[in-house]
Amino acid sequence: MLQDPPVSDYDLRFELFGFPIRIAWSFWLGALIFGFYLVRGVDNMFLNSGEGSPGQLPLLFLWALCMLVSILIHELGHAFAFRQFGIQSSIVLYHFGGLAIPTSSFGMGRSAGRLTEKQDLWVALAGPLAQIVSALLLVGGLKVAGFRIEALAIVDSVVPLGLAKIPGVMEGDPITSHGLYAIVLFYIFPSVLWALLNLVPVWPLDGGRIMNSLVLINGGYREQALWISVISAGLLTLYAFKQHQTFMGILFLSLAFSNYQMLQQTGRWR
Repeated sequence: MLQDPPVSDYDLRFELFGFPIRIAWSFWLGALIFGFYLVRGVDNMFLNSGEGSPGQLPLLFLWALCMLVSILIHELGHAFAFRQFGIQSSIVLYHFGGLAIPTSSFGMGRSAGRLTEKQDLWVALAGPLAQIVSALLLVGGLKVAGFRIEALAIVDSVVPLGLAKIPGVMEGDPITSHGLYAIVLFYIFPSVLWALLNLVPVWPLDGGRIMNSLVLINGGYREQALWISVISAGLLTLYAFKQHQTFMGILFLSLAFSNYQMLQQTGRWR
């Protein structure tokens, strides 16, 4: 599920900052599935306000664009970190987010497989960090403009992170423009949740790679990091099903199972 999807004639290709980028057709399908209920809720909220709504289709289009920018920034974080260590990479966006795939090196003996554990840790961390920083910049700009960030309360309603309790974020004027409100919500929502989801210590998510590097840096073994991954995925599976997040539950259940299978093949999980 989390591997580079097959090339299709319907893929969109371009280059940004010197990185080849491919947007698989399945990215748009995934974006629509992930955002449908959020978009429907926003549409109903606009209708109930008595001021009308642009409609679900335009809102879905706006959601897909915001998700595209957010996940692209995430993968650019990985790609720039690879470049920092002399490794070129390409980016693929697909139904489960995106991938930064090492393609070549700038120097002799440099490849993604030869990065030190500290370098690998930085590459894994750079993606979620870039995504979160982009959301913080948007929040900062809105606060300077005097707005309150209601999007953080909506994020809290999905995953209780306590973001709306951060001092000052719920103070200020409401965003009255439907277009601006939708852009802010549709960008902050995936930027925060996607980044944090990727930071859970489950292989092959970024958090699983970070945990693997931390365990090895501190003299541990890969099997220890993988056990942490299995347990974490199992706990997240229980949480997701308890919260009626069926898709998330199935995802982490499959990751827990695949991680356990890798554990039976010592030394073959990377």
